[in-house]
Amino acid sequence: MAFINEHYLKLQAGYLFPEISRRVKEFTESNPVAAARLIRCGIGDVTEPLPPACTEALHAAVDEMADRETFKGYGPEHGYDFLREAISENDFQSRGVNVTADEIFVSDGAKCDTANILDILGHQNRIAITDPVYPVYLDTNVMAGHTDTADDAGQYGGIIYLPCTAENNFVPATPDEKADIIYLCYPNNPTGATATREQLAGWVAYAKENNTLILFDAAYEAFIQDAEVPHSIYEIAGARECAIEFRSFSKNAGFTGTRCAFTVIPKELTGTDTEGNAHSLHSLWSRRTATKFNGASYPIQKAAAAVYSDAGKTQVQELVTHYMGNAKILREATIAAGLEVFGGTNAPYIWLKTPNAAPSWNIFDRVLNEAAVVITPGAGFGNAGEGYFRISAFNSRANAEEVAERIGAMAW
Repeated sequence: MAFINEHYLKLQAGYLFPEISRRVKEFTESNPVAAARLIRCGIGDVTEPLPPACTEALHAAVDEMADRETFKGYGPEHGYDFLREAISENDFQSRGVNVTADEIFVSDGAKCDTANILDILGHQNRIAITDPVYPVYLDTNVMAGHTDTADDAGQYGGIIYLPCTAENNFVPATPDEKADIIYLCYPNNPTGATATREQLAGWVAYAKENNTLILFDAAYEAFIQDAEVPHSIYEIAGARECAIEFRSFSKNAGFTGTRCAFTVIPKELTGTDTEGNAHSLHSLWSRRTATKFNGASYPIQKAAAAVYSDAGKTQVQELVTHYMGNAKILREATIAAGLEVFGGTNAPYIWLKTPNAAPSWNIFDRVLNEAAVVITPGAGFGNAGEGYFRISAFNSRANAEEVAERIGAMAW
């Protein structure tokens, strides 16, 4: 009998979103009439179609695959040059940020990359995460054996928790102790908060002083509305020596079902072995990718490259405007209902304080049963998420307006 990875046994209950699905399934089976009017604002999945520029590119690429003369087999593991160059020029160079095409690794999802990056990082690292946190950051470190077991409060030994609260605008201060790896996500999932240039500069300064690696998730950067908010960690001087950045086409261009993302690892970024020798993280990730990944599909990469066409840029902006319009509707309605509301201005998530300090799963069940709306309980994002809940703006305009009306009609 094969031995198992016993670190999986340390994981807390089920992953957040399957638990939400379980409760929704139970609700719909017990309430068929209410189920017919169910609206999902829980998981951050997009609802609107792919931009026409992307679908046109996708169709053309599929036609290429049907012709022997233009058929593509295995592509470059790191991504086709046409996409890597388009990313470099449009997402970085156009903003005055020095990221070259060969520092970009195309993948099938930022979620995968934020997990897989642990392959090239040692077990000795002390990990710091924000709290509340996107669950993947924590759970993958548990799976990899980087933590002790969880205590009665659900917190794991070996992890440095950085509380994000209303008092610090959901951007924590740098820790007093040394962390080897820090996960940051801005615009933030789940709180919708953003970090200022000065705050990010503080994190970069901490990282350089402590030889810390920042894992920076910028999956929601396209939703930033404030011109003063950085879109990339590399806008901060010195970040190339201490940070890896993850990005995705899922939210801005609707690729949640087609899967395409990328990770940026600057060539000068290094980690050390147990004897203190420096090694290129770019080279290690390149080796890992070549060994474990055969590349995102050619048609999908052609569709992703179309995001950067003139038509694609316009159409992606229309999607962003649509979802942020939903966020405005939901934010205004929940404020009018008397709830304490955060986020929803530079990110497609509205983060709300539960009334009377009610447990967040209780609010989940109440909104589900009274309004037939699926939200996300803050407790699913960590201890500091308790007492809050999240509403996603990824939906049709009609659904956003209906959710605003239903939640506004509840007796909070």
